[in-house]
Amino acid sequence: MPRSTKNPDAPDDADPAGSGPFYGSKARDSAQQIWQAGLGAFAKAQQEGSKVFEALVKEGAAMQRKGQSTAQERLSEAAERMTSAASEFGTRAAGQWDKLETIFEDRVAKALARLGVPTARDVQALHERIDALTRALEAATQAQAAPRPAAKRGAAKPPTGRATAARKTAAAARPRPPKPPAD
Repeated sequence: MPRSTKNPDAPDDADPAGSGPFYGSKARDSAQQIWQAGLGAFAKAQQEGSKVFEALVKEGAAMQRKGQSTAQERLSEAAERMTSAASEFGTRAAGQWDKLETIFEDRVAKALARLGVPTARDVQALHERIDALTRALEAATQAQAAPRPAAKRGAAKPPTGRATAARKTAAAARPRPPKPPAD
């Protein structure tokens, strides 16, 4: 520091309390030391600041991972609860829907029975009976159509007039409707 040209015995202008030159220089020295301590702290903070910053970044990253995992767990739990609730709701709704469907089917069946409409069982039984009758008819037709030993016939005879006479006699025996009166 440059020295002042003032008389060292003269009172210091910087010291308004008039405590003397000794106290003024001591205050300057103390201020100088405080300034230097501040600069030293600043330099040390710059040097160690990067270390502290990196440590804080690591702690922050760890906290973020922990927070994300906690949030993910809670989100998974909430999703499971929602899935469970939705499944339970679906099961209840399906049960109610089945009951409603059964009631509707019963009422429709009763109404159709009152109208005389055959049920599906009735129609199925009818189909089975038709199939059985068809098989019986086919069996009877095949038995009738089976080749019989042919009987030997004699020579064909010319038609006699007997059949024609019998027809005439039968026609004559039938009552005739009365004739309408002639005008």
